[in-house]
Amino acid sequence: MDTSLWKEIAISASAVGLAGWAAWFDWRSRKIPNRLTIPALLLGLFLRGALGRWPAAKAGLEGVGISLGVLLPFVWMRGLGAGDWKLMGALGAFLGPQRTIVVLLGTVLIAGLMAVVEIIRQKKVRETLSNLWVIFVAYSTFQVGNAREITLDNPGLLRIPFAVAAALATGLLFARLYLFRLFAKSG
Repeated sequence: MDTSLWKEIAISASAVGLAGWAAWFDWRSRKIPNRLTIPALLLGLFLRGALGRWPAAKAGLEGVGISLGVLLPFVWMRGLGAGDWKLMGALGAFLGPQRTIVVLLGTVLIAGLMAVVEIIRQKKVRETLSNLWVIFVAYSTFQVGNAREITLDNPGLLRIPFAVAAALATGLLFARLYLFRLFAKSG
């Protein structure tokens, strides 16, 4: 096995490990601690730099920037927790820009599916549709004050463990990449 594959496996395993660990915290407490996300971001950049020099470290910084930049408006609107935001930034450090975009999209899709299942399970379909209408009207008419009660600060609203969705998306990305590589070599 060549060294570039080992480097990729080291970074991939670290990303999947981080996502899994964060998912465990998020599932249990709906919080992702800074003691996990901040060192993970630094480790991701260090690993990419040590294993792939400056171009790989730069790609890690781009992944961080994409994750944090895309998700920052949702943190400001209190629709996404800061721990989730920092986790996605840390994952971006491991993933680089292209894989970060794939994992972000996968995470949002999986989190959306989890939310739909939970809304149906808890029989809150009507309440959710009403809240979505309030948010739509508030942001389309620039009267955001009307939607202030529909944030993470409201304990009555559903909360989805976003890190679980991120772990699933990260794991699925690498499973797909390595399965394709395995079948390409055998075929």
